Amino acid sequence: MASKSPAAGGVLIAIGAIGGAVAGLFLGEPSKGLLLGFGAGTGMAIAIWLIDRRR
Repeated sequence: MASKSPAAGGVLIAIGAIGGAVAGLFLGEPSKGLLLGFGAGTGMAIAIWLIDRRR
């Protein structure tokens, strides 16, 4: 019997935000990097959620 436990995508949001802030720090724009990383992580989390919904 297949497991129906949902996949977790929240870690992607956290990793994206932290990674974006660090990358932005090196480029002189940590706030912009944080927002871009947060957006990218959120997009990946939504993609995982949509894929998981199909199962």
